[in-house]
Amino acid sequence: MTTAPETRNDPAMAGMIRIPGGTFLMGSDRHYPEEAPAHRVTVDPFWIDETPVTNAQFRAFVQATGHVTFAEIAPRAEDYPGARPEMLRPGSLTFRPPPGPVDLRQPLSWWDFTFFANWRRPYGKGSSNRDLDDHPVVHVAHADALAYAQWAGKDLPTEAEWEFAARGGLEGAEYAWGDAFTPGGRHMANTWQGAFPRENLTEDGYGRTSPVRAFPANGYGVHDMIGNTWEWTQDWYVPRHQGDAGKACCIPANPRGPREEDSLDPATPRIRIPRKVLKGGSHLCAPNYCRRYRPAARHPEPVDTSTSHVSFRCVRRS
Repeated sequence: MTTAPETRNDPAMAGMIRIPGGTFLMGSDRHYPEEAPAHRVTVDPFWIDETPVTNAQFRAFVQATGHVTFAEIAPRAEDYPGARPEMLRPGSLTFRPPPGPVDLRQPLSWWDFTFFANWRRPYGKGSSNRDLDDHPVVHVAHADALAYAQWAGKDLPTEAEWEFAARGGLEGAEYAWGDAFTPGGRHMANTWQGAFPRENLTEDGYGRTSPVRAFPANGYGVHDMIGNTWEWTQDWYVPRHQGDAGKACCIPANPRGPREEDSLDPATPRIRIPRKVLKGGSHLCAPNYCRRYRPAARHPEPVDTSTSHVSFRCVRRS
C-alpha cells in the first residue's frame, strides 16, 4: 500500500519527494541474469531528489567547495600498471557512434577515452555545458557523487531505495509507468530508438541527454528514474541478488548490499577496482542492445570510471 506523493516546505528538502516506504518485489526473473532472483525487500520512508543532479546544481557545489572531479585529475601510473604513458592524462569516456557495423560484444567500438572530457566539457576540448544547466551532470565518478551528497547534507540511495522509488508504487510492472514501453505511442523516457550504436532515430526528441523534466514523472512524482542517464547508488555490485528465504520473517529490511571485496571484477586481475551498482538505464539503452530502461535493471560500474551517460541523485532518510 502506498501514499500520494508528498513534498515539504522545509528549504533543506527543496526539490525532494517523500517516498512512503514499504515492502516490494525487487529484481526480476524475466530479463538479465544479474537482476535475479526477484525477492521481497522492505525499505523505510525516505526523501529522494525529484530529478538527477543538474549541471547548475553541481556547478554551485564546485563553486562553494572547489571540488575537482576524478575526470579532471591525471591518472597515476602506479594505479594502472602497464598503462601507456600518453594515456595518463585527465579525461573521461564519451560515446562516439561508429562509422560502420560493429560487434555488439565490443563496447570499445563506441566508447572513447576523450582527453579533457569532464563535467564542464562533456565531449572534450571545444565542448561546453553552458546551455545544459537543466540536464543531468555527467562525467562524475562515484567519489564525486558522494562528495556532492555530503556537501548537500544528503546521501546516495541504496539500490533497494532507488528501485522502490523508481517503481512509483506499481508492484511488478515492467517499467516505471506500467507494462507498455510506449503507451499510446508516447515516449516516457529518454532512450535510444533505432539500431544501436549507429542509428539513432531520436523519435523521443533527444540524441543525447535531455532536460531533467522533459518526460513525465512516475507515480511518486519523481522524474528521470528511467533513461536519460544511469545513476550511481551506494551498493557494491555482485552479479546476482542474494534473495530471501520466502518467509515474512526473513524479508530483508533496508538492505545495504554486499561487501566491497565481493565487487571486484575477476576479469581484470591486474587492476582490482571495486564496482558499484548503477540503476535506470540511459539514452544509450536500445531494444537491440541494452533493455535496461526498467526499475529492476542494474549494471556494474568501477568506482574509478566516469562517462558521458552516468549521473546521480541523492536521498535523505527519516
